[in-house]
Amino acid sequence: MSERVPLAAVAGLGVTQIIGYGTLYYSFSILAPDMANHFSWSTEWIFGILSVALLIGGFTAPWLGVLFDRIGAGRVMTIGSAIAALALAACAMAPGRASYALALIAIEISANLVQYGAAFALLVQLRPQAASRSITYLTLIAGFASTVFWPVTTLLHAHLSWQHVYLVFAALNLLVCLPIHAMLARGPARRREKAPSALPRMEGSLPAERRRIGFSLMVAGFSFMSLVSAAVLVHMVPLLSNLGLGAAAALIGTTFGPSQVASRLINMVFGKGLAALHLALVAAVLIPLGVTVLLVTAPSVTGALVFAVIFGMGNGLLSIVTGTLPLQLFGSEGYGSLQGRMMAARLILSALAPFLFSLSMQNIGTAWSLALAAAIGSLAIVCFLCISPRRIPA
Repeated sequence: MSERVPLAAVAGLGVTQIIGYGTLYYSFSILAPDMANHFSWSTEWIFGILSVALLIGGFTAPWLGVLFDRIGAGRVMTIGSAIAALALAACAMAPGRASYALALIAIEISANLVQYGAAFALLVQLRPQAASRSITYLTLIAGFASTVFWPVTTLLHAHLSWQHVYLVFAALNLLVCLPIHAMLARGPARRREKAPSALPRMEGSLPAERRRIGFSLMVAGFSFMSLVSAAVLVHMVPLLSNLGLGAAAALIGTTFGPSQVASRLINMVFGKGLAALHLALVAAVLIPLGVTVLLVTAPSVTGALVFAVIFGMGNGLLSIVTGTLPLQLFGSEGYGSLQGRMMAARLILSALAPFLFSLSMQNIGTAWSLALAAAIGSLAIVCFLCISPRRIPA
């Protein structure tokens, strides 16, 4: 009998993922201009600091992945919520540029402790046989992060300084996320202490001789998609404004979140028999396709809406397959460490994306920047096609 999805755990993690992504990632593009003014920096340099912070966070990811397996992902997420709260507060109270940069680095490190990589590892540790379905359900809920936090951040910032907004976000991580993570950490911790060798496992489908090349191709594919996603998402609203969409930019941006949710819902209902590798290929097609649609239709509002839907659907599926594809290919043994190594490669390769995309738009224009992003995203299709499908169950 297959394991049941731990619905309470999925719901709890859904709340913490919305808060985690909303406060530690999606809010940054809204607050960045005010941060730049406060420290007398250009916006490009603020995004440059973010890129450095993402890069450093990427270098720490393999070590964090080992912690997921060693002490349990739930415990790591509990610690991560405390660090996230402290880092947000430190950023808000930073007296100068150096302390601000250090706090931003701490924020990105804490993000690796509480976002998808850690949450997926926790779901695998809770019930590995049901983990693929659990990950799908979780990403369905967490897809509302941008829809919730872009307008929430904008509304808060209309009445509060960016420092006070970050203090509100620190309170959310401390008072909401930390208790939920602490409760979810108890189950796997008890099993680990009582019978470490009896922890449930799931075998991978990729043969041993293809695992090294399979892992490299998988990471490369995810990295190309993540690079494009990071570049476009961080600049979503200003990017659309630069293309002449004006006041409609914010409205178009809000369709991204529902599109993520829609793709996950469609996959949950109709894609139960679809292999994770095939789902990865669909995501790899949708992301550069969405960028291409925006490029060829701008400044059409209709075209931009189509872009937001396609791009959002691709990103929605990407979030699922980053959790399910390594599980199906390599199994649950050492899954946390695998996620850590995968997160490291993706973060390191895409760390410079927001900064470079900002510079690219300034120097070669928005249209050429979008064309370059679409070309890079298309490389992911090649990577996934090169992973042998013969040993991947449908």
